Formats: sequence, C-alpha cells, structure tokens
Amino acid sequence: MKDKQQINLSRRRFVTGMMAMGTVSMLSPGPLIPKVWAAGESTERWVQSGSHFGAFEAKVVNGEWVDTRPFRHDKYPCDMLQAVREIVYNPSRARYPMVRLDWLRKREKSDRSQRGDNRFVRVSWDQALDLVYAELERVQKTHGSSGVFTGLADWQMVGKYHKAGGAMDRGLGLHGSYVTTVGDYSAAAAQVVLPHVIGSLEVYEQQTSLPLVIEHTDTIVLWGCDPIKNLQIEFLIPDHVPFGYWQQIKEKAAAGKIRIISVDPVRSKTQNYLNGEQLALHPQTDVALLLGLAHTLYEEKLCDTAFLRDYTVGFDAFLPYLLGDKDKQPKNAEWAAEICGLSADQIRGFARLLVKGRTQIMGGWCVQRMHHGEQYPWMLVVLASMIGQIGLPGGGVGFGWHYNGGGTVTSKGPVLSGLGSINNPPPPVHAADFRGASAHIPVSRMVDCLLSPGKKLAFNGETLTFPDIKMAIFSAANPFHAQQDRNRMIEAWKKLETVVVLDHQWTASCRFADIVLPVTTRFERNDIEQFGTHSNKGLMAIRQIVPPQFEARHDFEVFAGLCKRFGREEAYREGRNEMQWIRAIYEEGAKQGAMNGVAMPDFDTFWNGDGYIEFPAGEPWVRHGDFREEPDLNPLGTPSGLIEIYSKTIAGFNYEDCPGHPVWMEPFELRKTDDKTQKYPLHLQSCHPDKRLHSQICSSEAWRKTYAVAEREPLYMSQKDADARGLKAGDVARVFNSRGQILAGVVISADYAPGVIRIHEGAWYSPKDGGKAGTLCTYGDPNVLSADIGTSQLAQGPSAHSVLVEVERYRGELPAVTGFGGPHEVKAEADNAA
Repeated sequence: MKDKQQINLSRRRFVTGMMAMGTVSMLSPGPLIPKVWAAGESTERWVQSGSHFGAFEAKVVNGEWVDTRPFRHDKYPCDMLQAVREIVYNPSRARYPMVRLDWLRKREKSDRSQRGDNRFVRVSWDQALDLVYAELERVQKTHGSSGVFTGLADWQMVGKYHKAGGAMDRGLGLHGSYVTTVGDYSAAAAQVVLPHVIGSLEVYEQQTSLPLVIEHTDTIVLWGCDPIKNLQIEFLIPDHVPFGYWQQIKEKAAAGKIRIISVDPVRSKTQNYLNGEQLALHPQTDVALLLGLAHTLYEEKLCDTAFLRDYTVGFDAFLPYLLGDKDKQPKNAEWAAEICGLSADQIRGFARLLVKGRTQIMGGWCVQRMHHGEQYPWMLVVLASMIGQIGLPGGGVGFGWHYNGGGTVTSKGPVLSGLGSINNPPPPVHAADFRGASAHIPVSRMVDCLLSPGKKLAFNGETLTFPDIKMAIFSAANPFHAQQDRNRMIEAWKKLETVVVLDHQWTASCRFADIVLPVTTRFERNDIEQFGTHSNKGLMAIRQIVPPQFEARHDFEVFAGLCKRFGREEAYREGRNEMQWIRAIYEEGAKQGAMNGVAMPDFDTFWNGDGYIEFPAGEPWVRHGDFREEPDLNPLGTPSGLIEIYSKTIAGFNYEDCPGHPVWMEPFELRKTDDKTQKYPLHLQSCHPDKRLHSQICSSEAWRKTYAVAEREPLYMSQKDADARGLKAGDVARVFNSRGQILAGVVISADYAPGVIRIHEGAWYSPKDGGKAGTLCTYGDPNVLSADIGTSQLAQGPSAHSVLVEVERYRGELPAVTGFGGPHEVKAEADNAA
C-alpha cells in the first residue's frame, strides 16, 4: 500500500443581437466524423472543445455553431452542455467597449448614484483603453498602489494559456502594484482554519481514491456534501469519471454492503440517488451535533485513544470544554438534541455506528459558509480523530469529495503550467506604494473595505489596514453575484471613482461598471487543457469553434493593448502569439512527462491529429496514508506536525469568536423552532446550483427556461410551509427580510423539511430600479437577502448561509425580469441623459 500512496504532490494538489437559435443534439456518445479544422475548408465541421461542464464537440455550419455533442471519452456527460452554445449567442453577450454615460462626461467626478441604471455609450477599443490607462496613471500617481484593486474569480475560462488572471497580473504588474484578495467565497472559513488543524487547505486536495472506498468502507457519511450535484462541473475540464464510481457505491448500498448517512436539513440529490438515510438536523446546528457525538464516544469509551495519543495534540485541552468542567454544561447527546433537533438516542446511535467498521466522512462546504463557520470543519476533524481511522483506506475525513473529481485516481501524466510571470521583466512604471495600508484583504470583506478605508481588521493572526480604493478592475469575476448583501454593495460601489469590468456576458457587475471591455468566450480561442482536474486523465486541444464575435478580444490582447500605452507591450508579449504560447506550454509539459517516463507526441502531431492524449493510469491513494504510516517522516503542515485538536497558534490570536479549540457558538441569525413570534421564521439555503456554475450560463435563455418558474429563479419549499402561506406550485412569491426583497417561483418538494427553503446562488441580480438600494430583485438573487458578516476574526469568510427570511404570495402586477440583455445604449450628447 505504501507505494500506491506515494503519488507526486504536484499532481494531487490543487491550489493555486438576438440569440441565434440552433438545435442541440441529444447528449449521448456517438462516433466522431472526420474533422476538418481550418476555416473555409468545409461548410460543415465538428470542432473539439471543452468547458467547466465537460468536453464536447461543436458542429459548425457556414461559420455558425449549430449543434453540440459530448466528447467521446466522457461516459457520463453533463446535461449543462446543452447551455454552452448560448454562452456565445445570447442577448446578454457583451459585444462592444462601453462607457457609463456620466463617467464618460465627468470621469472620477461622475454621479456614482447612477451606477446600475445601465446607460452606456459605445466607444472604440482605442478610446476605451486610453481611458483605462489614463485612470491607472491618475490613481497610481494620486493614491499609490492602495488606490487600485483587482477582483478575480478565475472561474471564467478553461485553458492553460487563456487565463484571465494570468493576463491581468502580467499587464498590471508592469504598470505598478495593486490591492489583491486572499481566499474565496466557496470555502474561506475552512481554507484558513484547516491548515492550522490538519496542515493543508484540504478543501482543494485530492481525496482517497474511490475504488478504495468501494472496497473498504462500511459507512459513508455525507455531511452537507452533495457530490452527485456538484461533480457535474470542475475548475478545469471534467472527465466525469467519479459518476462511474458512485454508481458502484449505489449498487453496494442497494445490496446492503455500504450504509449511506446524509447529515443535512434537506434531502440532497446524492441522498436521493443513493437512496441513503438522512439525519435531518436543524440548519446551522452541525457543531452542536458533532460535540454530542464526540461526548458520546468519550463517555462510552469508544474513541481511539491510541490514535489520539500518537497522531494528535491538544485533546486534553479540549476535553474540559466537552465535559463542561467550566460552564457546568456537558456537551452530551441530551444537550445537543435540544439544539439540533435530533433525539439523544439518534445521536448516541449515530456515534456508535461511526466506530462500527470503516467510516468515510465526506464534509461539504455549505456548512462552513455560516457564522462561526470555522468551527464545523475543525470539529469534524476532531470527531474523525476520535474515531481513529484517518489515513486508512476508506476511512477518515475529507473536504473535497464534491469538487474537481475528488476521489478519482490521479494519472501519471504531467501537469502543464499556464501563462506565468514574465521572464526578466522591466521594473514597473510605478513602484509599490501602499501608503501604510495592506496589500491584500479577505475577498468577502471587500465591501467593508470600501465603506471603511483605514479601518483595522483582524485576519488569521494579522492586523490589516483597509486601503482607500479608488479604482477597481474585475476580470473573470462577477462580484454582483458572489458578494453578500446586495443593497450594502450598492452603497459601497459609490465610494469607487472608477470601475472596469472585463467579461463576455453583460452581468450586473457590468451594469455597475464605468468601463466594460468585452472579452472572448473560451469557444472563440485556441488552447490546451487537462481532461479531469484531479484525475489529469488526459490532455485536450481546445480549438476555436467560431471567431471572436462582435468586437470581443482575448484577455491577453486587452492587456497587451493596455501595456502598449505605457511602453511595455514587447515585454508583456515576450515575442509569442497565441499558437506559439500554446506550443511552448505543451513542449514544457512534454519535457516534464519525459522525466517521469511518459512519452508525448510532438506538438504538431498532437494539434493536427486527434488533439487528445490519454495519460497512463495512476495508482489508488489514501489521503493522509503516508502520515499515518510514518508521522515522523511525513508530518502534517501544522506547527506540531500532528493534528491539532487544540491550536496554540489560534489560541494565541486571542479571538473571542474563535478560541483555541472548537466550540459551539450560536450564529447571529438562527431559526428558533419554538419561537412563534419570530419575524423571519424560514432558514434560506443558497447553495451551489444544480443547473449552473455559480452565475455562469444563467444568461443562456433556452437553458434557463428548462428550470425557471414563471421566468424566475426557483424557490424550493415544503408543502407545509407553502400551505401556511397560501402558496401553490408555480406561484411567484416575494422573499424578504430586513436586508432586501426578491421574487422567485414556487416549487413544492418533499425533500424540504418545514422551516427550510432554498434558492440557489448564482441567480442574476435583476433590480426593478437599477442602482437603487432596497429595490425589488425581479429574478431571484438570494444574496439580496444574505448578510455581509465575516465568519470570525480568524477567516473573515462569508456567512452566506446564516439567513432568515419570510415568504408571501406576490400580489402586485408582476414586473418584467430586468437582469438579462445588454446595456441601454445612449449617445453622449443626449439632451435627457444627465
């Protein structure tokens, strides 16, 4: 087993117009017809490409993409491939460089309350880049590096060369320095606390190979984890191999050989697929349940004391809290039952099951996107340590099972680098000058920073000083989807003098911009990319399906044009065009492969042939197996090298909201099941959607119609909650709290317990009155309702799932959905434009 576990870390670590309508084929594998790649050689051709939703082939007839079918090597294609064609052809496509009317007139002295009214003037590319450059110069000279902010999500593109973040960093880095973000919205709390506890980010790490789970596991615990829903997409191109393994798990579960327990207030897609059992706890009470389980294991002498002794530190410091020595409240099953809604007998029975045979705990991310979200992943590691199976095949705990093909077997192939830093770059035009402010901020504290420049912020042991940001540049990012409390955002955006957005869809972030630069989709570019993120099953040529539409430009070309304006274009380009960059990246990977005994054809053979290489299969691997086998030789990345149940580092930060060991702390908003007077009695979940990647493909009109209700985002709720409010399926409801109000279409489902509703995140913000705080969102963006409060001083992550609301039938005249389509194009000299 030891040899099977030793997969190279570099392979297993993952860090860091109207719509032209066409038919979409049934997404079933079919034989490839001969390919003709060069434009003009045939009026009909099939072109290989890839996306976050999977690999596919596009049928192009007379220059138009008309049909789509899955890649021949994907046995479990995702039905979201039906939406990818509409990314190119839809009414929300960003087509031309546009500048907000009042900003074009007055620049940084514009009326910022007009942001969001969607009135823009079309300009040439030269004029747009001149404006961006002039603003960069002005802000750097006047306010220094702390005046410029870059927001980046980098979910927009697959491809090693065409990385929006790489292009932006190269270009802006040649001009000067700027404020950046740390962390992300998906897993901010976990990715900060887990390195202190178990030595790595964990959330983005490869998991124990699923074949070993199938072979060894007796019980799978899905703790807020929904892999059948979320494995449809990946950060790179998914190969969807995990679905074959999950089908085997389903078969073993049906035969009684694996028991599936879902700890979740809602019956998830995975639970329904596997026909698993459910422990339907109250929302946001996971830590209380975990403590009750831990207390039971200790009280009944079921915990693995040898594992705690040999592989962990700090259990003795945690135990007095668990036993209630100071607060006189043991965190036993009875105490936990009062909070989480399960019975004490259920909790005790579950604890006993965890140590009966091999148990694999699969932790999801939604639970840590709550107030005090750091406590859940920490406590889940503590529970797994008490069970004592960390590092065993099919046992222990992991936090990446639902992401990037977690649990696939990683191949022996090379991992190609992408567009990186410039070799021997000239010094930037402006030296770094943050003027006493911090060079980075936690990503979800962006609005706090805008509203309170100069304020001090505790973050993971640092004391940050918020910079006074004047200019924000967003590339491959949609902050008016990801950030919480939309109405607070509107006020914060007024603090910015200039907002620049690069995108290929006219999102709400574009509507709240001053300059919008249209970039190409991944389907208008050539590139190469991995087939399978964690699996790295193979390497694909991503071929341009159609040429850039309208006036869209590649991100790389946008920043090359910007660099031209301050004399750095030659340094930026490094003498290579698109295909030369792709060739260089491929050839570097081929050298890496040869060093590991993996032969790859020369680039011309690869690109001009099938454009696909399948790498040699790897060996199954156990997460933390090397640590368990030899903890002294393979220590974790914690100060002690062991699992830290009590962290002296965190304790030394002296954070009242995140002490040195996990504790139960009630979130700022918690549904009280016995409080009949609670003003907002429903808990709103806004987890990742089943039919999108965050906000991506929400603009695909035909696809959106397959799941929207009355043209709105679905609102999922129980029959009991619907009946109590006089609602029926298909109604349009107003969902509201003190922070905002939205419309959504009612879907009644037996999967939802009373008191719990769901509206998926990523629904496009669609204000009835653009740019006005408090206005009704006409489509159903749940972040209108969420609070912009950090998880704690440790991670300062988003608390997006600590949300209480009320729902009622919408009785007024239904407003049109406002969030889709392009800008209202106006003339700069219009008399009524001011």
